[in-house]
Amino acid sequence: MLQKLRDKTSGWIVTVILGLLMIPFLFVIDNSYLGGVGAQNVAKVSAPPSWWTSAPSWWPARLLWKHHEITSQEFRERFEQERARVRQQQGEDFDPRAFESAENKLAVLDQLVDEQVVRLAGEQSGVVIGDAAVRDYIATIPAFLGADGKFNGDQYRIALASGNPPRTPAMFEQLVRTSLQQSIIPSALQNSGFVTEAETERLLKLLGETRDVEIAMLPEQPADTAPVTDAQIKQWYDGHTRDFRQAEMVTLEYVDIDGTALPPPAAPDEATLRKRYDDEKARFATPEQRLTSHILIENGDGAEAKAAKLAAEAKAAGADFAALARANSADTGSKEQGGDLGWVEHGAMVKPFEDAVFAAKAGEIVGPVKSDFGYHVIQVREVRGGEGKPFEEVRDQLLAEQIKADGERGYNELAGRVVDATNKSPSDLAAAAQAVNLPLQTVGPFSRQTATGIAANPAVLRAAFSDILVQDGTSSDPIELDAAGNHSVVIRVAEHTPEQAIPLDKAREQVIAAIRADRMRQATEKAADALLAKLNAGQTLQGLAQVEKLQVSPMPGLPRTQPVPTVEVNQAVFSAPLPAEGKPSYGKVDVQGRTVVFAVTKVSPGDVKEVTAEQRQQLKQQLSQIDGMAAADAFIKSTRKRFLVQTTEANL
Repeated sequence: MLQKLRDKTSGWIVTVILGLLMIPFLFVIDNSYLGGVGAQNVAKVSAPPSWWTSAPSWWPARLLWKHHEITSQEFRERFEQERARVRQQQGEDFDPRAFESAENKLAVLDQLVDEQVVRLAGEQSGVVIGDAAVRDYIATIPAFLGADGKFNGDQYRIALASGNPPRTPAMFEQLVRTSLQQSIIPSALQNSGFVTEAETERLLKLLGETRDVEIAMLPEQPADTAPVTDAQIKQWYDGHTRDFRQAEMVTLEYVDIDGTALPPPAAPDEATLRKRYDDEKARFATPEQRLTSHILIENGDGAEAKAAKLAAEAKAAGADFAALARANSADTGSKEQGGDLGWVEHGAMVKPFEDAVFAAKAGEIVGPVKSDFGYHVIQVREVRGGEGKPFEEVRDQLLAEQIKADGERGYNELAGRVVDATNKSPSDLAAAAQAVNLPLQTVGPFSRQTATGIAANPAVLRAAFSDILVQDGTSSDPIELDAAGNHSVVIRVAEHTPEQAIPLDKAREQVIAAIRADRMRQATEKAADALLAKLNAGQTLQGLAQVEKLQVSPMPGLPRTQPVPTVEVNQAVFSAPLPAEGKPSYGKVDVQGRTVVFAVTKVSPGDVKEVTAEQRQQLKQQLSQIDGMAAADAFIKSTRKRFLVQTTEANL
């Protein structure tokens, strides 16, 4: 039996069958093996090799393509940077839940993809960023410049080590190299933009153009009182369902924790004030500073001995410390200044260096001092600051601060009691209010657009419609209502109504009003079209004024891009065609539910002679920048079409 089975499972037919059965298993392998996006990545940008730019993208030819992937971590870091930027821009109006939209995530991903497209394009074109270019760029970054405005090596290393995330110089240099490689082609294209004198002059004439215009607002249509049938109501309702929706609504219970409503604290006694003074005496002293120079000997064989020898030479009578620093120091930021570091305060330098500086006296030379950067020979040239103010001079300040601190302590104790009470029964805010002897108040129902009182506070509004409070029905943490930090509120969603369609029986009057408003709009449109037909037939606005009950307002010399008489009217007037000889150009525009008809009778181009040479040059530069930015954008878009971009939105 076993022999028969072995015979039947050998041969070319079985081999083919097993091969076919293996195909489905390929699709459970990580996509990155087949040219797709890696499991932990959000996107992959692939470019054909530079020696075969028309290489097909199908497998196995795709193995020749060069690619860069965007990891989930890279996306999350950029998304958090964008979140911080938008939060700073919008302030209290920032809504974290709304920011987490798919649209925002895709916009950030699109930006990252464009960066990788440009990077691959640079590599494909043979763009290489040399070490000198990286060094020159780093030397211009303000965070790495010393007090003298020049690059400071110590400050550079300290800034990198204390960054988020911390980086080594090699890591940061690679980051700069990549950024320069990504930006060099777009930057070159942006700087290549130009505009001709003829184009500049044409735009100046357009910008300075004025138009003589007559404007007439059509009489308001009489209110529509004609009956509306049930069939019309049903038809309108079914065709405009998005117009008849009830917004998401909540009703809140809340406990108001107001520090200003608490009894004022008792005045502190003298002993309390003196203790506060003793505890914070350093605060009333001017910061101690030391005018410092140093010589840095980088780590290596014989570094400590060399530093000790230089220290001895510097201490010798008549020694020139600045000359020794210029001849021997490895700190490129201070070497040419004779090792001068300026006035040094506590916290500005690495600890071994700082300890040595503030242990030395004015005029003293100490060293060698070991730090992560090497061995330092330090000269403290001058000492200033460190003097404190007597208690009597700062007593009033201490009194005000102590009263404020006691008030804040009372508020914090009350807020803590509220939190403890809500933690005992998270879904029963009434019990918590009773436990701390504060009234339980309510507000609502309200939507995001109709909130009033404390509910209108952006932080309260965000919490009121948050998924946690809406779904769980629990009490919130204290939400601060002002910047002073002594007024907060604890809320609980007592009732919640999701967004929903308003039933026709409840929306009936709204539907009737919408139908009648639409009838009036159509009547106004019809009247405006009839008036325009008469004007185009040869009549004039002035001639029709009495018959059509128009009040015609002439506006000679109307300037472009000015909100006169309104933005809408101005845009319509300057969008109208030029009038023919002896025949005005007519048009209409809606302004706040009323229709305005206008006649353009004359067009006067701007006088280029009135534009100064400086204004002309400024406009030319702006146009060149716009042209360059358009060229860079076009380059990225066209390059992206040539490359293969794959994304995995599920990993966002």
